[in-house]
Amino acid sequence: MKNKFCREIFSLAFLALLFLQTSAQQKALKIGDVIPEKVWMTPLSVANAPQKTMELDKDRDKLILLDFWATWCGSCLKNFPKMEALEKQFEGKLKVLPVTGEDLATLNKFFASKNGQRFKNLISVAGDPFLSKIFPHYAIPFIVWIKDGKVLNTTDASQVTADNIQEILQGKKSSVETVLQIGRDRPLMLAEQFDLEKKTTLVNYALLSKGRIKAIAPGSGFHRNNDGVVYGRQWTNISLMNIYRGIAYELFEKENTPFSEKRLVNLVKNPEAIDFTITHEDDPVDDRLYNFEFIVPQNKADQLYPNMLKALNEFSGYSALIEKQRTKCLVLKKTGASDDVKTKGGTMVSNGLKTTVILRNAPLEHLIVYLNVNNQFTDLNVIDETGYTDNVDLNLSTVKDLAELKKALQKYGLTLIEEERDLSMLVVRDRP
Repeated sequence: MKNKFCREIFSLAFLALLFLQTSAQQKALKIGDVIPEKVWMTPLSVANAPQKTMELDKDRDKLILLDFWATWCGSCLKNFPKMEALEKQFEGKLKVLPVTGEDLATLNKFFASKNGQRFKNLISVAGDPFLSKIFPHYAIPFIVWIKDGKVLNTTDASQVTADNIQEILQGKKSSVETVLQIGRDRPLMLAEQFDLEKKTTLVNYALLSKGRIKAIAPGSGFHRNNDGVVYGRQWTNISLMNIYRGIAYELFEKENTPFSEKRLVNLVKNPEAIDFTITHEDDPVDDRLYNFEFIVPQNKADQLYPNMLKALNEFSGYSALIEKQRTKCLVLKKTGASDDVKTKGGTMVSNGLKTTVILRNAPLEHLIVYLNVNNQFTDLNVIDETGYTDNVDLNLSTVKDLAELKKALQKYGLTLIEEERDLSMLVVRDRP
């Protein structure tokens, strides 16, 4: 009994030492690399399971899919039923192992929730400091395929299908398309070898592509110098109109004019080609997604967005221009003294909800911005001609429509009047 106890203590100590050594020494693995023995034997903390740890070793004879996920990732959660069904279909031949860096307490809370109780059979690695270093990635879900003791491939979740798994298990040539994720900290698709060229400097860079790039998540990124000045911008896997919106926001900002959807005029014959909302993840929109990156010399950072708009107009097949248009709008004017709305001071509060607007010691501009981004009260553009420059106090906590809003503004000496004005608008057209 004593010897058995000593052996168990020694074994735990050995595994702990092995884990520490592995964490410190193991480098990232590439496709085709052999999985080191210490990776197979390292104990991994797991959640939603009767045991506290597990090792990859017990499944090394199977096709292993490491599924990197997080509790906040809707796409990841959506994939779990599919993964479970595939594991049952290929029972004894396939092991799907979810892996997350979130700690055990977070996972326990998730699996106890109504949302998490859907995944009673899901066992996940928790608080992972190890596998994510061996298989680095920038977005989730991210799938690592391991077969015959080697890293077979890395993909997105969409390629985890019965057909692709069957091909691999039967030893056929795989149809799986490799996804090597890229980060946003360097220009898209620029060879890493460029960074080794110490005597050259990237002065200008542009990339425009149509169709999903699987290696990077949807979103946007910036290139900034040491002073925080933006000299480059990047958009990935989004609609072309959303790229135009992003550029317009910056250009309108330079003119001290907040950009909103009400400032957008889409005259494209087929607007769905460049402007759409993804209602579910299976929407067939891949061929309508765009990727755009533009970098200018740092001493010309102020010309970044005008040049981006020019380049996008030249090569996208569309034209977006900021034009003055005679537009019907609501004009905010004062009817009383400035004291009616002048702030009494205190901590700034700027709260705009669906039927509640509360400003305390805040700029009146915040009300204008809120009314323009929210169609609850009006589809018209709202502009400010009150002349107020000081902060204000406004409590519009019970307004439900435009009539109630106008009535609530009266006690502050303000009114909204429908008139026409020449407003800057982003007008998008097909190129001839």
